[in-house]
Amino acid sequence: MNIRLIAAVLVVAATLAGCAGKPQRAIAFTAPVVTAQPEKIGVAMTALPKVDTSLPGAGCLLCLAAASIANSTLTGYTHTLPKEDLPALKQKVAELLRKKGLTVVVIDQDINVAKLPKAQAKGDDLAKRDFSSLGTQYGIDHLIVIDIWQVGFERPYADYIPSSDPKGAITGLGYEVNLKTNAYEWYAPVTIRVSAEGKWDEPPRFPGLTNAYFQALELGKDKFLNPFNG
Repeated sequence: MNIRLIAAVLVVAATLAGCAGKPQRAIAFTAPVVTAQPEKIGVAMTALPKVDTSLPGAGCLLCLAAASIANSTLTGYTHTLPKEDLPALKQKVAELLRKKGLTVVVIDQDINVAKLPKAQAKGDDLAKRDFSSLGTQYGIDHLIVIDIWQVGFERPYADYIPSSDPKGAITGLGYEVNLKTNAYEWYAPVTIRVSAEGKWDEPPRFPGLTNAYFQALELGKDKFLNPFNG
C-alpha cells in the first residue's frame, strides 16, 4: 500500500479547500503574450511516487491488512513496472512552450511544495503556498508544476470487500502560478482509471492489467500535455 499516496491525498484535500471549503476551480491554460522583454516560465515536477497498488476504502487497520494480503501478488508485480517516460514530462512541456516562442527554464531538481511557506494572501485562485521564493531562486516569472502522486493500480474496497476490479491508475495535478501575484494561471486535476479488457486476475504477469496500466500512463501524459498543444 502506498503510504505516500495517502499523505498526498490528505495534503491535496487540504490544499483544495478554501476558507469556506470551496474547491479550487479548473483554469484553462493561456500562454503569456510574447513581448520584446519576454517573461520566463519555469517548468518543474514534484518527486514521482513508487509504482504501487492503492486500496482506497479499506479504512480500518484490519481491513487494510486483509486487503493488502489478498492483493499481495498483484502488488509485488506492480513494483516491477516501469514509469516509462513520466520523468520526461517537464521536458516535453518545455518543448511545447518553446514552440510558442516562450522563454522556458526547466528546473532539474524535484520541488517540494509542502516545504514552501504558507501564503499570507487568501482568496479565489490564489495558491495556498507562497511560491515567490522560486521566482527569485530560478529567475522566472511563472512556474508550471506537474505533480503526480499516484501511479500503478487502484482497487477500491468497502472495508474488507473489494467493490471493483483493479484498474490502471494515474492521479495528479498540473498548475501554473504567477510568481508575482501567487495566483493560479492554469489548474488541471488529472484522474485516469483504465479497466483491463477481459480477465484481470492472471498472475504472475497480469497481461490484461498490464495493458491497462500502460494505457493509463499514455492517457495521463496526454492529459498533462494537451493544454500546451493548442
